[in-house]
Amino acid sequence: MLRLADEGDVDDILVWRNQPANRDASIQQHLISPDEHRAWWARTRHDPTRRVLVFEHEGRPLGVVSYFDLDPVSRSGAWGFYLDSESTTADGTALMAWIRVMQEAIDYAFDRLGLDVLSGEVLEHNQAVRMMNRRFHFAEGEPDERSVDGRTIRVIPISVRREDRRARR
Repeated sequence: MLRLADEGDVDDILVWRNQPANRDASIQQHLISPDEHRAWWARTRHDPTRRVLVFEHEGRPLGVVSYFDLDPVSRSGAWGFYLDSESTTADGTALMAWIRVMQEAIDYAFDRLGLDVLSGEVLEHNQAVRMMNRRFHFAEGEPDERSVDGRTIRVIPISVRREDRRARR
């Protein structure tokens, strides 16, 4: 289940974001400080172009989904998510949570936010995420090379259109 994040979720979201597995899969890989996180939350929580939701399974918060660049005119937006990698790995729920959060987030984007196109980015070397994205019908664009925090990374844009999200392959 997805629900809107609130003030009570802010500390969990920071802990999840700073877990090594989530930092390794992110474009910005530095540790987020509590002050930096609070400033992000203050900017984000009332921004009409953003939504932050918590993914729960059986009443337990397991991750966060962020939508950004929401544009009601073009009916487009971007997204990203991460799970509580440490606890889902420890208790064997990681794969289930990964599949469920992606399905629920995609459904939310099209059915609740009314988007026609959902986009995002994935690091080129992250084959597991790229494979899961294909499972959910995301198309990949041309890789883009970037310099971030003194390192060079290759980022692949991804997108799925409303009409393609449930297409058979």
